[in-house]
Amino acid sequence: MARYDLQDIMSLEKYVRISLINKITGLKSANLIGTKNSIGNSNLAIFNSVMHIGANPPLLGFIMRPLLAERHTYANIKETGYFTINMVSTEIHKQAHKTSANFPSAISEFHACGLTETYIDDYPAPFVKESKVQIGLSFQEESLIKANNTILIVGKIEKIILPDTAAKKDGDIDLESLEAVGIGGLDTYYTCKRIARYQYARVEEETKKID
Repeated sequence: MARYDLQDIMSLEKYVRISLINKITGLKSANLIGTKNSIGNSNLAIFNSVMHIGANPPLLGFIMRPLLAERHTYANIKETGYFTINMVSTEIHKQAHKTSANFPSAISEFHACGLTETYIDDYPAPFVKESKVQIGLSFQEESLIKANNTILIVGKIEKIILPDTAAKKDGDIDLESLEAVGIGGLDTYYTCKRIARYQYARVEEETKKID
C-alpha cells in the first residue's frame, strides 16, 4: 500500500502534492460561479469546493484561494454582493473546465469558453444558460482560514431554478437525470450514478436490527 507521512507529502513536487491532496477525499461537485463587476464585466469560474452550510436560512459556501493574485470572483462578489452557482453537467464539462484559465478581467469567460451569459428576473448576477441547476445568492460573510489564508465565502440562496422533472416533492433532487458531474481534484471529471437512497437513520430502528 502507498503510505505518506506529513514529511513525505511536503517533499512531493508541488503539482503532485496538489493533485494528491485535492483527490484524496474523493469526488466533489463541479460548479460554475458567475459574477459581474460594477461596470458590467462578467466573470465565470469553476469551483470544486461548494458546500452546504445550513438550511435555515438557506446557505451555501465555497473556498476562495489566498488573495496573493487578482481574484475576479472575490472582487466582484465584494463589489456587488451577488453571485450565482451553476451546476456542471456532462454536456458542458469541457467548456466549464476552460474557465480555470487565467483570463484578464476585461474578457468574459462566458464568451471565451463557449457558454451563454443569461439573466433571470432581473437578478444582478449572471447565470449559465446551459446549466440545468441555477442558484442565485447574496453575499453574507467571509471567514479567513488562518492555517493557509484561504477564505470561506458564505452566500444566502435567493433563487433556485431547475427542471420540474428533477425536483421531487420531498425535496430530493434527481442528480442522475440532470447528468451532474463530479470532479476529482482539479482536472478529472466523473459522471453521477445513483446507487441507493436510505431513510433517515434512527438509533431506535438500528438497535432493533442488531437485536
